[in-house]
Amino acid sequence: MNKKPIVMPKFVNEAQEADWWASREGREFVKQKAAGTGKGGAPSVSRLVGQLNKVASVQIALRLPEPDVAKARELAARKGIGYQTLLKMLVHEGLRREASRT
Repeated sequence: MNKKPIVMPKFVNEAQEADWWASREGREFVKQKAAGTGKGGAPSVSRLVGQLNKVASVQIALRLPEPDVAKARELAARKGIGYQTLLKMLVHEGLRREASRT
């Protein structure tokens, strides 16, 4: 399902602009720009992220030390991905590596 690209409107004043950015349409605009597009209009994500997103997910709560979360955010920002995506990729890689050892 292809979403129609959102076009940012012209604003009369800052209040109108602030309201638009806070609206659902403004947030969707940011998501579209952040996602970028690859061939055929598909989002440009890494192969591993694409594979992880194909599998059904289970939501869990995981407590991590603050320095680890801060480091994940820093590394993810350098890679241009979200820190939760980075953590998911690291868990996936660690599990794959551990499974191949046994």
